[in-house]
Amino acid sequence: MTASEDASSAEAIERKLRAISAVLADPAATAHERANAQALKLRLERQLRAHESQKQERTDVMFRFGRAIRAIKQSTSTPAPKGDWTDHAFRLGRMLRNGLRK
Repeated sequence: MTASEDASSAEAIERKLRAISAVLADPAATAHERANAQALKLRLERQLRAHESQKQERTDVMFRFGRAIRAIKQSTSTPAPKGDWTDHAFRLGRMLRNGLRK
């Protein structure tokens, strides 16, 4: 499931819960309608909690994955010291190149 599908399914469950709550609040609803609405409400609330816990697990996994990637990106080797022979060779080459152009 993608993030948009997760959001849409959670929103659909919440819409159904609002509709069922409206049935429960309706004074003209019969006892059978109220019993059915109550059973549906409990089932949908369980679905919504399960959906949120799965979302939380995926968030935790992605957080740990991001931390691992950040640790990998950080170099474990020491950086090259400033002023080593390659810096001098680069500057010498640049001076020669600029001198030959003129």
